[in-house]
Amino acid sequence: MTPLSTAVDRLADRLRALPQSRLRAGAAAEGLALARELSLRAQRLEEPDTLPRIMPDAGLFVVADQVAVAGHDLVHALERAPGGAGSGRTAHGVAEAVALVEEAAGRCGV
Repeated sequence: MTPLSTAVDRLADRLRALPQSRLRAGAAAEGLALARELSLRAQRLEEPDTLPRIMPDAGLFVVADQVAVAGHDLVHALERAPGGAGSGRTAHGVAEAVALVEEAAGRCGV
């Protein structure tokens, strides 16, 4: 398991445990924004010459799964990037993504 998949799984689990009131108070919006950013990063790696698709807003109770799916997609895209999982570019991409996840978790208050 990579640091990114660990961070994504941790945040997704915490979002799943939040009450509806906390999700409505902004945690779901933060989670969706993060999921969209992670998804865009994965798409840029996998399909650099294609216009990215924006992850839809599927509702409060789905956002944790969206974070998990987008995060794991990015993990796989980074692993398949030129140079593979051991390259400096990939390590930098992982570190940036982990920072994004941790910042979003802080804004969610989890």
